Amino acid sequence: MCKRIMEQENINSITIQSVKAVCECSFIDNDLVVFDEIADIPLPNEPRRMKCILLALCLHGKGQYSMDTEERMVKANDLIIINEEQVIDNYMLSSDISGIAIMLSPHFFSEIVKDIHDLSSLFLFSRTHPVFSLTQDTCDTIKSYFNLIKEKMETKDHYFRKDVVRNLMSAMIYDLSHVIYQTQQQRNQKESRADAIFAEFIRLVERNFRHERRVSWYSERMSITPKYLSEMVKRASRRTPNEWIDNYVTLEIRVLLKNTTKSIKEITKELHFPNQSFFGKFFKEHVGMSPSEYRKS
Repeated sequence: MCKRIMEQENINSITIQSVKAVCECSFIDNDLVVFDEIADIPLPNEPRRMKCILLALCLHGKGQYSMDTEERMVKANDLIIINEEQVIDNYMLSSDISGIAIMLSPHFFSEIVKDIHDLSSLFLFSRTHPVFSLTQDTCDTIKSYFNLIKEKMETKDHYFRKDVVRNLMSAMIYDLSHVIYQTQQQRNQKESRADAIFAEFIRLVERNFRHERRVSWYSERMSITPKYLSEMVKRASRRTPNEWIDNYVTLEIRVLLKNTTKSIKEITKELHFPNQSFFGKFFKEHVGMSPSEYRKS
């Protein structure tokens, strides 16, 4: 293997903006970037936290990287999923590496998957299986999606370009979810206690985050203590229950601000915040700007 040391040492975290700044690639705003070759992804060879989601497909050659300190090996026909907030390091590729990749902002990803059922299963699988093998037929399907997505991204005079790309991405994720579902059905391994609790917690959060944000509320419904729930969720995901709940709430607010005409007062009420002031403070703490500033941005 040859080590490809990237020179972007100034990148403290990997975002769509930082990627666009250091390489030529097809993109839509600060939401989506595609790469014809995995080797072109500007990943530095020192620890960096992902602030976006990466989907990559290795077509030829080998690679390796560390994710949250665990080493991962990649070969031909392997799909790689790296989620937001995960830390990558020790990025190495073979000289004959070939593959395709897509990077998405968390906001754009949330728009794509907001109507996809059983998202928790897909999400949990990618957390515990960030690299998994695809059949040749599935690889060909993913390549077809990729080529069509890239073609539409580069048709800049298409009035509905972003909407078309969003729907193509949604269709690709549905196909990937089907493969993951089949893989899960074939596995005979027993789920660990932490994974089982995390899966149940995420399913509860997906259904109830709009009106319940107390960890104790979720632990009561799971018949365990808040402390035990926190320990198990942290063990399975390296994030606390509060972080997961806040993440779901923040993504929902972003979607409502960007994709609806609802007033901030209406969104405050819909998501059961006590008042607009509390709502504004919560959003600014997690996003860095006020709801009205975000809507205008």
